[in-house]
Amino acid sequence: MSALPTAARVVIIGGGVGGTSIAYHLAEMGCSDVILLDRNELTNGSTFHSAGLVGQLRSTVTLTKMMMYSVELYRSLSADEDTDPGWVESGGIRLACTAERLEELRRQVGWARSFGLPLEEISPREAQELFPLMSTDGVLGATFLPTDGYLDPSQLTYSLAKGARSGGVLIATNTRVTGIEVDDGKVRAVVTDAGRVEADIVVNAAGMYAAEIGRMAGVRIPVVPFSHQYLVTSGFRTEDDLVSLPTLRDPDLLVYFRQDVRGLVMGGYERDSRAVFLNSDNVDMIPGDFNGRLLDEDWERFEEIAANSGRRVPAMREVPIRKLINGPEGFTPDNEFCLGETEVRGLYVAAGFCAHGIAGAGGIGKVMAEWILEGEPRMDLWEMDIRRFGRHYQSPSYTLARTRENYETYYDIRYPNHEREAGRPLRRSVIYDWHRSHGAFFGEKSGWERVNYYESNVDPTLEKFRPRGWAGQNWSSAIVTEHIATRTFAGLYDESSFSKFEIVGPNAAKALEYLCDNRIARGPGKITYTQMLNHRGGIEADFTVTQRGEDSFLIVTGTAFGAHDGAWIRRNLSQNGDIQVRDVTGAYSCFGLWGPAARDILSGLTSQDLSNAQFPYMTAKEFTVGDVPVLGLRVTFVGELGWELYCSTEYGARLWESLYEAGRPHGMVVGGYRAIDSLRLEKGYRVWGSDVTSDDTPLEGGLEFCIRWDKEGGFLGRNALISERENGPSRRLCCLVLSDSKAVVLGNEPVRIGEEVVGRVTSGGVGYSVNQSIAFAYLPADKAALGMLVEVYLFGDWTVAEVVDAPLFDPKSERIRADSSIKGS
Repeated sequence: MSALPTAARVVIIGGGVGGTSIAYHLAEMGCSDVILLDRNELTNGSTFHSAGLVGQLRSTVTLTKMMMYSVELYRSLSADEDTDPGWVESGGIRLACTAERLEELRRQVGWARSFGLPLEEISPREAQELFPLMSTDGVLGATFLPTDGYLDPSQLTYSLAKGARSGGVLIATNTRVTGIEVDDGKVRAVVTDAGRVEADIVVNAAGMYAAEIGRMAGVRIPVVPFSHQYLVTSGFRTEDDLVSLPTLRDPDLLVYFRQDVRGLVMGGYERDSRAVFLNSDNVDMIPGDFNGRLLDEDWERFEEIAANSGRRVPAMREVPIRKLINGPEGFTPDNEFCLGETEVRGLYVAAGFCAHGIAGAGGIGKVMAEWILEGEPRMDLWEMDIRRFGRHYQSPSYTLARTRENYETYYDIRYPNHEREAGRPLRRSVIYDWHRSHGAFFGEKSGWERVNYYESNVDPTLEKFRPRGWAGQNWSSAIVTEHIATRTFAGLYDESSFSKFEIVGPNAAKALEYLCDNRIARGPGKITYTQMLNHRGGIEADFTVTQRGEDSFLIVTGTAFGAHDGAWIRRNLSQNGDIQVRDVTGAYSCFGLWGPAARDILSGLTSQDLSNAQFPYMTAKEFTVGDVPVLGLRVTFVGELGWELYCSTEYGARLWESLYEAGRPHGMVVGGYRAIDSLRLEKGYRVWGSDVTSDDTPLEGGLEFCIRWDKEGGFLGRNALISERENGPSRRLCCLVLSDSKAVVLGNEPVRIGEEVVGRVTSGGVGYSVNQSIAFAYLPADKAALGMLVEVYLFGDWTVAEVVDAPLFDPKSERIRADSSIKGS
C-alpha cells in the first residue's frame, strides 16, 4: 500500500461500476485531479455478481435517456478489443400473460415512442421465434426492443477504469476509508489507512457500503443491502440450436433470462425478500472482510422462481444447475438510484443501484460528472435525487419497511394512484382521526397521510363519469361529488401536509429576489406566485411567497417538494450566514376553503372584512376565525374564491370543526386531493415535477407572466431566458382536449401530428365541470396553434385531441376575484 497524495479536487469512494464510471466521465470532461479509492479490488462489492442485463425503457424520460446513453457508451467501448466490456446487443423481450399485463406493455410502447426507443409489440409466436426455448403457454402478447442487451459487469468496470487512468485519474485499491472530515457543513478531507486526502468534492459511490460511509460524515443514506439471487445453468444447447438469444422477462412469473454461452442465466424478485447485515436496530453492519464474497445459497426462497422458470422455459425443469448466485445489493425505498449532493456541501452520493446499476452505469457516470463540475445537473434528476428522501427516512425501520415492500412488488402492475402501505401511518394531520371517522380514503405522500376523497361522498349516479381502462382504477365517484360541490357551493380541504418554510434575517428580501423570477418583496401582506430557476433557466421550484415583514417571508410548496425546495434554497443562501431557513411544515395546520359560498361561510366566523377592497386576491392577513388566530392567504389552486387558513397546530382541530359546522348550511362538502387535481386541470394550473421541471423554462411552460425582466440585480437564470426570448422557445406547454371524454391520459403518452411524434403528455385527467378529458403536452412552438388536431397514443390506439386555449373553466378568473356570492356552475 503506497502513500496517497495529500490533496485532490475529487475523491471517489468505491471501485464498482458506478465509481469507475464517474471517474471515467470526469476525466473525459477534463478533470484529472481525481482519486478513486476501494477497500479491496475493483468490482469486489456488488458489481462482480451482477447478472449484467441492460434494459433501457423506464417510466420517465430522464431515466430512459440515461439508459440509452449507457448503451451508446457500451457500443463505443466494444468497438475496441482493449476496452470491450463483452457487450451483446441481443435485444430484449417482455411477455404478458394477463390482459392487465398486456395493457401495461401497450402503455410502455407509448412511452417508448415518446422517448425515441424502437420498442414494438410482437405476438407470442414471434417472441418464440426470437427465443426458441420458451413456451408460449399462457402468453397473450409481448414487446421487443432490439437495442437492449447484456455484458460482463467486471469487464465493464475494468474498461471504465482503464479510460479513467488514461485520463489521469489515480485508482488506489486495497485502501480503506476510515473517516470523512466535515467543517462548517462542508466536506474537507477523506481519512484512509494510507493517509489523509484533502478534497473539494467527495463522492460516496460505495454501493451497499454507502450508508456506512455516509455515517462517517453524519449523513443518512437510505440504502439497505438485500439478498438478490439468480442461477447459472450448465451448457445444454447444441451447436444446432446455438442461436443468439435476446433477454427475456416474464414479470407475471417473476423471472428473467439471458444467454450464458451454451446455457442460461435465470433470476427474479422473490416474494419473500431478505435484508442482510442488519443489526437489531435495522442498521447495516457489513463485515469488514466481506469483499468479493457471496451469501449462502437460499434455495427455499428461490423455489417459486425456479418452478416458474420451468413453466416459461421447459428445459429449466431438467437442465443441470451450475451455481446459484446469492449476492447482496443496495436497494432504496423507491427502487430508484440515490444521486446528488447531500446536506454536507461537497459530499455527493451515487449509490442504491437496486440491481439495475449495470444498465444505468454509463448514464450515472455522465450525469454525476456534470453535476460535480457544474454545480447542478444538466437534466431533471429529481426522481433520483437524494433530497427526495425526507427526514422520515432517518428511521432505519421505516426505510427497511418501504424498501422491502418495493422489492417484493417489483414486478407488480402499478395502476395510477396506487398507494403503498408499508410504514403507514406516519405523518398525520391533527384532524387525522376526524377524517377517519368521517369516511376518508387516505393516500400517502412524503410520509403524510392525506385525504384522497371521502367514501361518504360516493354517489352511484355519478358512476357515468368513471374513465375507461387504467384511469378508472382506484377511481371513485366521490371525486366528482367533491369537485362539483366546490364549484357550486364550497369545499373544505386539509392541506396541512403542504411544505412550509420561514425565511428570515437581514438581506433575506434581497437574497430571495435574486433566487425568484418574480418580484417577491412587494410589502408585508403581499403574496407572489413565482419560480426559482437554475442557470439554464429551468424551473427548480414553483410556489407562493408571502411577505410577512421587511425581511421575513413564508414559502409554501407542495408536500413532496419540501425536501427538494428547502435544499435548493439553503444551498443558494449558504453564503448568507445571517439568513435563517426554517422548515415549519409540522408547526402549522393549513385548511383550504374554496367555492362561491366561501366568503359567506367565513364571514360568519370572523369580524375581518373579507371584501375585495379590504382583502384582495393574493394578499395575506392575520385575524381570528371563531376563537382561533389564523394567517389567512387569499390564494387558490382550484380556481375558486377562497382562502388558505394557517394556524398553530394546537388550534387545528378547533379551526376545522368551526369551519365544518359553519359550512354545512351552505352546502359545503369536505374534499380530498383527487378533487383538487381535477379542479386545477380545468384552470390550467401547473404541477412541478410533471408539467414543469428543471428541464423546462417559464417561457416553455406558459409562465412568462411571472418573469420580471427588469428586476434590479436580475435573477438566477435570467441570462438563459433572455437568450431564449430572443430566439423564441422551441416548444410550448399546450392544453389538449381529447375527442373521447372516457379516454384519459396517465402521463408520458406520445402525441403525434400525421405520422410524426412531436411531443409527450405531462399530466391530465377529467375536468368534471367542463366534462372533458384534458391533457397537457409539450409541442413544437410552430405546431402549438389553437385548433391544431393531434393524436394521443393510449394503450395501442390513437385518440384525436385538439389544442385549445386554457384555462377551460372561468378563463377570465372572475370567480377567484368575486366580490359577492355568485351562482355555482
